[in-house]
Amino acid sequence: MPDIPAGDVEKGKKLFVMRCAQCHTAEAGGKNMQGPNLFGVMGRPTGQVPGFSYTEANKSRGITWTRETMFEYLENPKKYIPGTKMIFAGLKKADERAHLIAYIESCK
Repeated sequence: MPDIPAGDVEKGKKLFVMRCAQCHTAEAGGKNMQGPNLFGVMGRPTGQVPGFSYTEANKSRGITWTRETMFEYLENPKKYIPGTKMIFAGLKKADERAHLIAYIESCK
């Protein structure tokens, strides 16, 4: 696993709004949209948000969302979980992934 840079929650929030909010919510009780609500996602196994229709690939991936797994996933979601329906191409810059993870971690 690569070293994950320190992330900034506020920069991550801005990235979330620009790159993720069209498909995801991240607040308590937030609705599922094209993607699942990400509130409390860290520490949870893939494919577990109630009421969201996951692909079999997501449900059976067998990983738990941690800083490390999320860092790798956000670089290239389709490579990390082949068969996912997530259309997001990924974030190539490590610092952007770290900022986004810092924000997602704060959503609990």
